[in-house]
Amino acid sequence: MQFTDRTSRNEFLQQKIEAVYSQLTGNFSRLVRIEPLMAEAASAFPGLVPTRAELDVEAERKLKDKLGLENDQALLLSHILAHPKCGTHLCHAMLLPRPETTAALVTLDAQGFVDLGPVRVERHGRAVHLLCTNPHYLNAEDQATLDVMEIGVDLAILDPGSDIAVLRGQPVQNAKYAGRRIFGSGINLTHLYQGSIPYLWYMQRELGFVHKCFRGVASPGVLPDDVNGVGHEKPWIGAVEGWAIGGHCQILLVMDYVLAAHDSYITLPARKEGIIPGAANMRLPRFTGDRLARQLIQAERRLDCDSVEGRLICDEIIPASDMDAAIERTVGMLTSAGAVGAIGNRRAFRVAVEPLDLFRRYCAVYAREQAACHFSPALIHNLEQNWGATGR
Repeated sequence: MQFTDRTSRNEFLQQKIEAVYSQLTGNFSRLVRIEPLMAEAASAFPGLVPTRAELDVEAERKLKDKLGLENDQALLLSHILAHPKCGTHLCHAMLLPRPETTAALVTLDAQGFVDLGPVRVERHGRAVHLLCTNPHYLNAEDQATLDVMEIGVDLAILDPGSDIAVLRGQPVQNAKYAGRRIFGSGINLTHLYQGSIPYLWYMQRELGFVHKCFRGVASPGVLPDDVNGVGHEKPWIGAVEGWAIGGHCQILLVMDYVLAAHDSYITLPARKEGIIPGAANMRLPRFTGDRLARQLIQAERRLDCDSVEGRLICDEIIPASDMDAAIERTVGMLTSAGAVGAIGNRRAFRVAVEPLDLFRRYCAVYAREQAACHFSPALIHNLEQNWGATGR
């Protein structure tokens, strides 16, 4: 079929999405991640999504100069995720451990740690610590952190020598905050403006490591939907020091227990950035109620962790100097009755508040709307006006 414009692509996908996805996955016999799935779609259905060569040229452009070719990837992903059978199959594929995890697990078992650059995984007694660092960018997330973060989450979950995982930021090197631990600053807005964060970054992140923290790592032959099957998972402790901005605030919403330093704070500056804050629109109202969630996402409201509203997200506020001891104490508290009950309760909470089908349907909307935001002139304006992007 000849695709002359986005309308013709949309009409084709409305009628043929199951046949398209079936062809790309060998009649649903192969679980294929988003990234290779897009490449296979470009080959199997010329003109449906951009080719690798087209994307390579696009990657060299600043965000404001991009042609928006990745909108066609968003269109395909939105149709896949909106289809119950196709979307569930894709979610399953994205929850499988990455192939790099097998060798890294051997290293973790032998050394007690694995250094992945932006991510370091360490065993501490019955806990495994996932330590994140992007020191020149206040521990922000970007293309360089994405793959290794997912491998790190795989390692933390699949490590047989631990019962619980801890997520924490490493000290940064920024002149103003040198040596201070920062939980994280969300998406790297400098890299976003420069065009080095592609559209698929958002989808790989949300269906990949963030979802794995929430739902666990899947096995190929078992549907990870809590009702028909289970995967491998651990409870997670989030340790907030400094701040949790944007994407790092989103991560707190999939943690089982959040420790926060008394001087830390949380923001979700989606209006300033002009993008959708991952799955926060779905998850945040469960913590704060709808009205406060809208204030955070749409009106730039900041929450000090040590406030009435901050405690809706943070379980315990502690002196900043006591974080190490608080982590050790919380690990003991959450594992004292064994891991089985903790994991069972996670699944019971999850099936009630966010079953896989709800997540899938949300991501169908997110896939489409985030692309519209990513390539909107309003995003460029927001980055230039609110971030001073032209001077960075």
